[in-house]
Amino acid sequence: MNYTSTRGTVAVNETYALLHGLAEDGGLYVPALFPTNCLKYDDIKDKTYQEVAAVVLAKLFPCFSEAHLKEMINSAYSDANFSTRDIAPLHSLLEKVSVLELFHGRTQAFKDMALSLFPYLLVAAKEAEGETKEVLILTATSGDTGKAALEGFKDVSGTHIQVFYPTDGVSPMQAEQMQKQEGANVNVTAIHGNFDDAQQFLKRLFVDADTAKEVAEKGVMFSSANSINIGRLAPQVVYYVNAYAELVAQGAIHEDEAFNVVVPTGNFGNILAAYYAKKMGIPIGKLICASNQNNVLTDFFRTGTYDMNRPFYTTISPSMDILESSNFERFLYYISGEDSERTAQWMEDLKSTGKLSVNEEEFKRVQANFSGAYVNDEETKAIIEQVYNSYGYLIDPHTAVAMGAYMKELEAHPEDGARHTIIASTAHPFKFPTPICEALDIKIGATPYESLENISAITGVGFPKQLAALQAKPLRFTKAIDKENMKQEILDFVDTFSN
Repeated sequence: MNYTSTRGTVAVNETYALLHGLAEDGGLYVPALFPTNCLKYDDIKDKTYQEVAAVVLAKLFPCFSEAHLKEMINSAYSDANFSTRDIAPLHSLLEKVSVLELFHGRTQAFKDMALSLFPYLLVAAKEAEGETKEVLILTATSGDTGKAALEGFKDVSGTHIQVFYPTDGVSPMQAEQMQKQEGANVNVTAIHGNFDDAQQFLKRLFVDADTAKEVAEKGVMFSSANSINIGRLAPQVVYYVNAYAELVAQGAIHEDEAFNVVVPTGNFGNILAAYYAKKMGIPIGKLICASNQNNVLTDFFRTGTYDMNRPFYTTISPSMDILESSNFERFLYYISGEDSERTAQWMEDLKSTGKLSVNEEEFKRVQANFSGAYVNDEETKAIIEQVYNSYGYLIDPHTAVAMGAYMKELEAHPEDGARHTIIASTAHPFKFPTPICEALDIKIGATPYESLENISAITGVGFPKQLAALQAKPLRFTKAIDKENMKQEILDFVDTFSN
């Protein structure tokens, strides 16, 4: 299968797209011929998560042999990496509502679902391309991607990883996870700025020919672990396909019955994966985009205009504190009718004015699949309390945002209550101790760990072993730099391992 850029027509093979991440014209790689309606229930019924993954990913990466793909998948989704054999279990909350738990991996966040497999895909792509340079993975994070990428690429031969995160834009537990990261090939740096600052810089760096030449002379090439890389996005499609099979197996829906999906998202990758699953034939009805107060996406689904000219808010759901959603470009490409010139013009508009708009026909395509709602911090805490007190189920702030968006959507469209809905739960609640304490009126401790002990004592929810073990580990990475110094930080890191 060939992949092409959202901004151009030059086709590359799957392994090139996997290895390089971002196209040379600054666009994102998408299948040149999308495998539309290629999945049927009979293809995935009675299969394990690993077997479903093999079916789905064979459609997107046919370059890998069946045996090789299964070997990579089984290594990624193993008992060593996930605390449940189900990998992404469904928790039935109400008769018509299920929570898709995506936080049972090594870092207790949904990013593990893709970043457990992505290093295997990248190494296989590097081998297939005959690439001998060391690969430096450059990653910006709003909280969870960084730790999951660090854990996935830790001590992987031939790769190194540099993660940037905003000093005040992640939770204390997310920061600790990154600051205490082990591995000889990792570097973690905070920046005085927000996630958009880091992400925008890295995207510019990927298409900077002079920098690429400079590091190439040292035997190094850049790649990405953010969801701009198709190798990050594709494995996320799997858990929506698997969730559909589980709903049918449980008798919650019939195999030809549509269900809705609510996704808390900032960078648009997680909900785009659900859209991909729908395009591949899974009977997903409405995709509900849930945002926090940084509601640029939900405004788009209401008006057809994406406008970044607005205040940036630091919220209690930090992984969604994003105004420039990278994967939104892929979505624009599809609603334009796969018109790369139209997509390129939109992205130029966004770069020059901070704003883009779709036309009436394009907006009809948007509304045929998507809607959106946003939830502020006080509403988020109220929903955490409501769900816990009503159902004895503890959710993190991002999942609470999704639940709140579902409630608002149901109020606006009561008919949606007749359709089964999946709520994507993207992180373990223990990654956000302070908001949980505030929501449930639990004493906040002097440290995040004290707060978690208090939460555990009240709710009975046990510490995930990885978070419990984190407390005793020493801090390794505490540097904070101005965003203008990111390039020098990268070059300094390159010097530690280059020829």
